[in-house]
Amino acid sequence: MVMVMKKVIPLLLLACLFFSCAQQAQYEPAQDSMDAGRQFIDGCLKGEFKRANFYMIPDVTNTDELKKMQTAYDLKDADYRVQYRQASILIDHEETLNDSIRVIYYKNSFDKIPHKVKVINRDKQWLVDLKYTFDGNL
Repeated sequence: MVMVMKKVIPLLLLACLFFSCAQQAQYEPAQDSMDAGRQFIDGCLKGEFKRANFYMIPDVTNTDELKKMQTAYDLKDADYRVQYRQASILIDHEETLNDSIRVIYYKNSFDKIPHKVKVINRDKQWLVDLKYTFDGNL
């Protein structure tokens, strides 16, 4: 019995390590501002808020704003959510404010409501900043 346990425990530890690494590497860092914006927007449209969170600046205000978006999404009926998941992102244009700040103006093919999202290059990584997107201080 002890011999079996000596073989099983290392295998279980190895499996746990493998799965934890796989979870962390689930999303690729954005290559540029447009990639970060699209990944974030697509995650929100599809109800994949963990993915959207990965492409967002991690701070309390942004996290709270994303939670509000998720709550609003979850309150929609199933047919509405299906329409969002099937929607395409329609980029109108991208505005460069400086080397590290871009604003992406877009709609989706379902509701066609104009939106914008601010993307910032912080520590060589492009990430969405919701607090500036919603407060109008672009």
